[in-house]
Amino acid sequence: MSDEKVKVAIIGFGTVGSGVAKILLDSVDEIYRKTSVRLELAYVVDVDLDSPRPVTLPNGLLHNDLQKVLADKEVSIAVELVGGTGVAADIQKKLLKAGKDVVTANKALLAERGEEIYEVARKQGRCVAFEASCCGGVPVIGAIRTGLVANRISAMYGIVNSTCNYILSEMSGQGKEYSVSLKEAQKAGFAEADPTLDVSGADSAHKLAILAGLAFGGQVQYKDISVEGIDEIQLVDICYGQEMGYAMKLLAIAEQTDKGLSLRVHPSFVNKDELLAQVYGSFTAVSIFGDAVGHTSYYGRGAGMMPTASAVVADIIDVARGNAKRIFEVTPGFGRKALPQQLCPREEMVSRFYLRLSVEDKPGVFFKIAKILGDRKISISACLQHESKSDDCVPVIIMTHKARQGDMNQALKELAQLQVVRDRPVCVHVVSPPKDGLFGDEHE
Repeated sequence: MSDEKVKVAIIGFGTVGSGVAKILLDSVDEIYRKTSVRLELAYVVDVDLDSPRPVTLPNGLLHNDLQKVLADKEVSIAVELVGGTGVAADIQKKLLKAGKDVVTANKALLAERGEEIYEVARKQGRCVAFEASCCGGVPVIGAIRTGLVANRISAMYGIVNSTCNYILSEMSGQGKEYSVSLKEAQKAGFAEADPTLDVSGADSAHKLAILAGLAFGGQVQYKDISVEGIDEIQLVDICYGQEMGYAMKLLAIAEQTDKGLSLRVHPSFVNKDELLAQVYGSFTAVSIFGDAVGHTSYYGRGAGMMPTASAVVADIIDVARGNAKRIFEVTPGFGRKALPQQLCPREEMVSRFYLRLSVEDKPGVFFKIAKILGDRKISISACLQHESKSDDCVPVIIMTHKARQGDMNQALKELAQLQVVRDRPVCVHVVSPPKDGLFGDEHE
């Protein structure tokens, strides 16, 4: 085994950067024993040199001069943990042009401007490694790129945002309203002071763009993903869903259909017996369905300093071994050009739906509702109505069979215009992942 050191620089000394530095300083011998790679933390660069961090660096390691890293020919791997899609893009390009391979957890940058970064990497003969960009410490990217590469993947369903899953778990398990659950998530450190990126569904869509590009072997654009967040979810709907045997999750979904690849992020009711329905708190999970392997699942902590740092250091080791560069070079949409995916139009996406209507409590109302749905070829599979607590208004809960999104959109407009319907109708997707299919099961 060689004792030649691989010098590493960290750009961005925040939460994850601190975790990466801690592993590189504390576990260098353990990493060498298992991998024959001896890593050396050579630089840590950040504009903030004074804030306390949960790791103590050797004197002289921390500074604010990126140029020192760019000029040092002995540094072969640079870790970008600055975040965002502006300054971080400039930093990654400079690092690649300086001959450094880049490791990053920056899913927003890769989802929105990844092609710019990959083009520079291709021209410079370098690679970009990004296992930590999706699901923190859960190695789902590695699974897709290597373990599942022999499969034609038909579908992928993921709970990929820890913040949203924590909030929905609190609402479902403790009966707390959204605003209360969000404040508790912020207090516990699971949500940012400005949680918009998470609760709007944008963070999940960033991750889906990366994962779907890898899983389906074609170019996926972030802008092509249909996105709904959890910020308008009401506790009453979670409770009605539970009464009917369903759990509420924010799902990132990619699935092949006869009209193309369907890409969407939205709150979803999932049958309580499904694996995804049983993922609670800050944990994440991704279910992937392949034609040879069947149903595989990847579960673990999707965020946090040390889980994410674990994935970053795994990438560093993979780059140092030469594995990351070889895989990057042959992966379509990343190390080599890829054709755009044929996408299923949003109105052609098919799903089951949950509807809640607040209606006047008088004869003939349900007939009017059923007629609008029937005219749009939307079939009712179940209905729930409790006794009215007032003299004039009652909630009606409807579960449908599968229907086109376009038909449901039109039906919602017509339902909202009925004089007997109070307030805006509430509509939530009901998702049924496919069965395994390998041992006699059929897709639902």
